[in-house]
Amino acid sequence: MPRPRRTLISIEDTPYYHCCSRVVRRAFLCGDDKYTGKNYDHRRGWVEEQILKLSDVFAIDVAAYAVMSNHLHIVLYIDLETVNNWSDIEVVLQWHKLFNGTALTQRFVKGEVIDEHLVVQLKHLIATYRSRLSDISWFMRCLNEPIARQANLEDNCTGHFWEGRFKSQALLDEAAVLACMAYVELNPIRAKIANTPEQSDFTSIKLRVKAALKGEQPKKLLPFIGNERAHQPKGITFSLKDYLILVDETGRVIRDDKRGAICSSAEDILTRLNIPVANWVKMVTEFGQLFHGPVGTLQELSVYCEHLDRRRRHFSNSCQFIL
Repeated sequence: MPRPRRTLISIEDTPYYHCCSRVVRRAFLCGDDKYTGKNYDHRRGWVEEQILKLSDVFAIDVAAYAVMSNHLHIVLYIDLETVNNWSDIEVVLQWHKLFNGTALTQRFVKGEVIDEHLVVQLKHLIATYRSRLSDISWFMRCLNEPIARQANLEDNCTGHFWEGRFKSQALLDEAAVLACMAYVELNPIRAKIANTPEQSDFTSIKLRVKAALKGEQPKKLLPFIGNERAHQPKGITFSLKDYLILVDETGRVIRDDKRGAICSSAEDILTRLNIPVANWVKMVTEFGQLFHGPVGTLQELSVYCEHLDRRRRHFSNSCQFIL
């Protein structure tokens, strides 16, 4: 039985979560439908555009994403510090980028005087919006619903486009985050619809490579900031150069089916992460099969389960791949 979303999210343990949504009824996000002869590649643009739009609205950053033929993957970072630092007016303005709000919130953003007996109601609305703007369920809802409406309109049909629930899993440490990101971004290569990461259309890795060639990082993706340090900016505490090397080398292994072949520089990076090459390749190529729940070491999994009042450590066998 599916667990309530609140029993899967523990910000105390990690702000990183991998989410996946799949379509129903042989529907297509992109690619060719051999039954109808239609091509749906244009829907990739819908999804990517909505992902990047939501990154400007929510206090949730996008670390990685890939849009496939019948599903999408996305790695999200919940930024509680940002949402808690937003003023009341900023919260309402962010919410109004997606929704009309109420007559009361519309008056508030226009600077009109709010009657005393309505102040409590306004504060309740602002607290609700603040909570939703850092909620993965609301992020995925605002991603999936517009796409479903557009697709149903185009297909001239009604009913569900996505499966009822998106899947989410906690990424409990740096190795889990990097392996999951690489797994997500190398989806097109595993599916043999791209030969290299930079050719993988509608993925975050293509944006990162394109920006890196200019000595930049994509503004709408969570940046890599290098090693952890005092007063560090928000971002992934890992070198962008090292990450791109890892993804490129792993992509070559997957594409050429040379499971033991990886360059020495990439091997040195994995050594610093304390991950054997064989484990890394297996995680990145079989992440979805290996991990059906939270990903991390056994110690981290135990703490995560304890914080969520879980009596049993499900999926603990998979911890052997995260040393």
